[in-house]
Amino acid sequence: MRTTLTLEPDVADRLRSEATLGKKSFKHIVNAALRRGLGLEKEAPSVLFRVIPHSAALRPGIDPGKLNQLADELEAAEFSRKHARS
Repeated sequence: MRTTLTLEPDVADRLRSEATLGKKSFKHIVNAALRRGLGLEKEAPSVLFRVIPHSAALRPGIDPGKLNQLADELEAAEFSRKHARS
């Protein structure tokens, strides 16, 4: 069905950007937005899952206060490795 619709500038801009980002037609984006807004889109069935917690204690000898220092050292070593070839 064809119809003429006057959109407010902010809505039109958002629809255009969605169409550009999603690489879909403007028509497709408008229809999808209307379906969602009117509650016509079928919702995907929710999948139940279970989280199984486990102990995440640090191994003996690892000082949690020095983890940032270790991260800094690893980052510096990676930087040196990457830029040594240049």
